[in-house]
Amino acid sequence: MTEAVYTATAEYIVEMEQRPVKHRVSVSGVLKRLGVSRSGYHAWKKRCPSAAEKHRGEVKEKILKIYEDSHQNYGAPKITHELWKGGEKIAVKTVANYMRQMGIKAQWIKPYTRTTIDSDFSRELHNILNEQFNPEQPDAVWVSDITYIWTFDGFVYLTSIMDLYSRKIIAWVLSETLEASHVVECVEKAKKIRSITQPLIIHTDYAEENTMPKILNSLDIIRNA
Repeated sequence: MTEAVYTATAEYIVEMEQRPVKHRVSVSGVLKRLGVSRSGYHAWKKRCPSAAEKHRGEVKEKILKIYEDSHQNYGAPKITHELWKGGEKIAVKTVANYMRQMGIKAQWIKPYTRTTIDSDFSRELHNILNEQFNPEQPDAVWVSDITYIWTFDGFVYLTSIMDLYSRKIIAWVLSETLEASHVVECVEKAKKIRSITQPLIIHTDYAEENTMPKILNSLDIIRNA
């Protein structure tokens, strides 16, 4: 009963504060009119959670629901995105702080991706470099590789070409697929940057059945190792 009286008193005081000043009744006057103990009311008010605290609790409940619905895979950025979609405007940093207070974090598992594909075509290629990784001059041997980079939207692929003499990257291309055209583009960029006119060796580990023939067709002045 006392809790109900205190709650009604608080609501009445809020209503009074919205009236013009000359029509307002002091807090003491309201408490006296309702027969509520002043000390008891103020003690209850200190114990009663503020509107901000209530809202914080509601947001944490939403965060926990989104987190569980994602099978505990979502971190602060994605949970923030979902909250915004639901009309809750909140910063990623705030969500991260709440998650830390709640003791939850994204349980992310790196997806498996097959990076090597065996094919009969690779048997036709020969390793003429023979582990001689210290050429005597620039642009005698290039090394090419593809790096798989995971993002929240999936994998992207970084194709790069390095001059084995200087160990410097000559050219690179970032793509969303493993199509041969991106590798060819990277090689063409390197040829243009170095103004290649003489044959050289290009050493690579990717000899995929559909990719390598296209690369070789574009490299009329480059020998593959």
